[in-house]
Amino acid sequence: MDLHRRLCFSLWLGLALLPGLSVAAGKCERLVVTGSPDAPPYLWQDPQNPKQLIGASADLLQQVAKDLGIKVELLYAGKRSQALDEARSGRMDMLADAPLNVSELENFDYIHPPLLENDYLVWTRKGSTLVYSEAKDLHGHTGGLSEKSRMTSAFSTFAEQQLTLVRTANLTQAFQKLLLGEVEYVLAGRYSGMAAAQALGMANDLLAFEQPIDRPGLFLAISHNSACNDPWLRGQLAKKMTELPASGLTETTLQRNIERWKAQQQQAPQQPVSAPKQ
Repeated sequence: MDLHRRLCFSLWLGLALLPGLSVAAGKCERLVVTGSPDAPPYLWQDPQNPKQLIGASADLLQQVAKDLGIKVELLYAGKRSQALDEARSGRMDMLADAPLNVSELENFDYIHPPLLENDYLVWTRKGSTLVYSEAKDLHGHTGGLSEKSRMTSAFSTFAEQQLTLVRTANLTQAFQKLLLGEVEYVLAGRYSGMAAAQALGMANDLLAFEQPIDRPGLFLAISHNSACNDPWLRGQLAKKMTELPASGLTETTLQRNIERWKAQQQQAPQQPVSAPKQ
């Protein structure tokens, strides 16, 4: 090895051995994140600061980011389709509540396991004679489902082939059809259904079977066009997602945000309440 090559090698080796250099070089210090603006208790627009998103997904992500030494901003980017476009483009780095969608794999890296799981339940009118313990029990019965619902692909295929579902523009319309007797049940998220029933004054008229019919995950999805999308970040987030379920933090965060959303509705009775759209 000649002198020039020895000097180059020594310089490279010295840089490589500097503590933390390789990590620091790839570490993103700030993430701009968005998601659904109307899905309490997971995410919704902060009535005190409409540019921000708050909720269980936001709180959990903030805690994870704090542990990693990363600053996170949860920003409102418009309705869900607009938020998706902002993240696809890389103008925002990540979605905080993305359903696993095969067609979006060319645009996003999904972090496994999911940040949260959204139990979809079978909701009926109180006094209904509908009997349910598994999906096949719904054969022969007409149900309602919001077009904004995000089920797993496996369940969506099953529902299309095996169930009779009336699609509505949103969950409010689905619950209204249920109370009017136009459908016998509605498929809705455990917490979004609870929030909608309370917002619409239907909480005493509806009940939900405890056994979930579907459990889609709400994933962190990093845009391929984000400057922060690197192996270090993806690996650290995946590690944190694996640790979360055993920490007990998920359930306490969900319950805290259910109460937070309910309190916001009670604080502004003069305002028309906004039911979850999904």
